[in-house]
Amino acid sequence: MITYSRQNTEPQPEITAPSTEDHIAPAPRVSVQAFCETVETAAAVQSAGEDRRLGKAHLKIQMGGMAAAIEAYRSAPTPNVIILEAEGRNDILVGLDQLAAVCDAGTRVIVIGRINDVMLYRELVRRGVSDYVIAPVSAIDVVRSVCNLFSSPEAKAVGRIIAVVGAKGGVGASTVAHNVAWAIARDLSLDSVVADLDLAFGTAGLDYNQDPPQGIADAVFSPDRVDTAFLDRLLSKCTDHLSLLAAPATLDRVYDFGAEAFDSIFDTLRTTMPCIVLDVPHQWSGWTKRALIAADDILIVAAPDLANLRNTKNIFDLLKASRPNDRAPLYCLNQVGIPKRPEIPAAEFAKAIENHPIATIPFEPQIFGAAANNGQMIAEISATHRTTEMFLQIAQRLTGRGETKKKSSLLSPLIEKLRAKK
Repeated sequence: MITYSRQNTEPQPEITAPSTEDHIAPAPRVSVQAFCETVETAAAVQSAGEDRRLGKAHLKIQMGGMAAAIEAYRSAPTPNVIILEAEGRNDILVGLDQLAAVCDAGTRVIVIGRINDVMLYRELVRRGVSDYVIAPVSAIDVVRSVCNLFSSPEAKAVGRIIAVVGAKGGVGASTVAHNVAWAIARDLSLDSVVADLDLAFGTAGLDYNQDPPQGIADAVFSPDRVDTAFLDRLLSKCTDHLSLLAAPATLDRVYDFGAEAFDSIFDTLRTTMPCIVLDVPHQWSGWTKRALIAADDILIVAAPDLANLRNTKNIFDLLKASRPNDRAPLYCLNQVGIPKRPEIPAAEFAKAIENHPIATIPFEPQIFGAAANNGQMIAEISATHRTTEMFLQIAQRLTGRGETKKKSSLLSPLIEKLRAKK
């Protein structure tokens, strides 16, 4: 009647922001009803309902705990998930026995209690409880508990979305996105897909030297057809680990979309692709805002001038406010050191943003221009170029993956000294 999923019984400390490794897959469209005993727990559940990973879930909160839940479901169907707060051991067990008599088949139950006891946990499991969380709980505890009901532990690494957006047009955000995706696929050996969301003027096809007959437009204009097999046919293979969902880059139609236009595409990609890099165009609309807020990690690309500083600050503040339980957005400075151009120093930029850039990419017109014209990545032109290493470092920060193993030799210390002198 009530399904069970594995849960750690150790006390859970309050978490203000998840670490890089703490990837929680979003919950599907489910109904969740919570019956709380304390105002503190109700506030945590309410805050969890505002988290982007529960954006599709329909959450309702009531006070009264176990007794209120039993009374409510005597005459009403139970939702997909019930969250119950209970104070004492006997209250939990007796209440669950009574709830079982009115609970619909397939309903999953999460219990929030204050007793950290393995015998109690075993009794809860025997009664079919899906999850037991030790109070006091934070919003992220509730988010994790609900979301983990619908994703097995083995699937947690699947479907990490990284959104890359420029603080201003022309700052090279697409170039950074494509090179970072290349590093994720080649150097970190992580199966990845680049989704070029600039349907009218996207450059991913040019940068990867691909000209597929189909792409993301076929999916966004046919939402009813979107499934894994359909998207597989639209993907263009760039390398063994990297695929492209290309933009048509044509002007034969206008590309006006609703806020949820890309949801089915992203949801389907999450089920099969460990890493999805979104090349988000520099525009502000319902769907671009939704794509950024819903992403697991965000990289803002900015040039060192005043307009970029203002825009980066605005994007940064909005995303932090909209994603209180996520890691703050990351940003990098690009095209730094253009001759005769006044620039804001990286230290001043960081002071205004209240965060340091994860990389400062120098202005290198020759190698970047050659790569763009040849349909190549920087790493393909020069594997030892300093920006190649920067793109790898950005890829590692965004994915949470550590240093790649490098082959060492007796000459390694000498080579490192020579590189340092350069």
